[in-house]
Amino acid sequence: MRFVPKRQLSIPILMYHSIAEKDESRVRAYFRTATSPAAFAAQMEYLSRNGYRTCSVAQVVERLNASSEDASKSVAITFDDGYADFYRNAFPVLNQFNFTATMYLPTACIGESPLRFKECDCLTWSQVRELLGYGISFGSHTVTHPQLRNLGESAIERELVDSRSVIEERTGCGVDSFAYPYAFPKTDDKFKKRLREALVRAGYRNGVCTIVGRANRGSDPLFLQRLPINSLDDTALFQAKLAGAYDWVALPQSLIKQAKIASTGKE
Repeated sequence: MRFVPKRQLSIPILMYHSIAEKDESRVRAYFRTATSPAAFAAQMEYLSRNGYRTCSVAQVVERLNASSEDASKSVAITFDDGYADFYRNAFPVLNQFNFTATMYLPTACIGESPLRFKECDCLTWSQVRELLGYGISFGSHTVTHPQLRNLGESAIERELVDSRSVIEERTGCGVDSFAYPYAFPKTDDKFKKRLREALVRAGYRNGVCTIVGRANRGSDPLFLQRLPINSLDDTALFQAKLAGAYDWVALPQSLIKQAKIASTGKE
């Protein structure tokens, strides 16, 4: 009898940013961050039609650790940067399919009236509170969206602690999830250790980053992999990412970064 190894349990965490019509024709496909409302609706319809069930990032960690049957067809949907187009274009679609999602907020860009980040309007606190009432979760994306690797220890601490406390104060809900801004420096073990310790001290229990792939039992719960999604993800590519066909991208990414560090001393 031929032995067939058991497949590794994995859960896809989708990474979205802006849900809007944007001209990103001059941006390389991998680095595009906008998803048109029509593409987003088609992607959510695909998840619903194929029996996927949304869960929080905390539930991803729980289900992986427990090897739960609930992990089958589980998917977490996340959004970075707190853009107001989530309220207009993404939430109605999520609500239509009874899906949940987690939005990560750079708190300096969230105000009582719309503030702008990267030339886009961001959510207001009243919209955040309204969305909470419909089951949308919120996590920290720092205060000012800096490249944390370039900051000193006290500055990193402020970005982590202050963003969490502001969201909790404004919403009355606990915050235990964090999303790393910018490309995650996964080859810098010294920084990752320092950041991880700072996240634990600040009270975070889980988090996501830009390492490509699906989360699995070997993933660090504070630096979970995600699958970047944009308007170019047609049904075939979207299905392939969910199934794990995109997980291999993480390896060449690491090799390229290691080669860059070896030649320049910088990541």
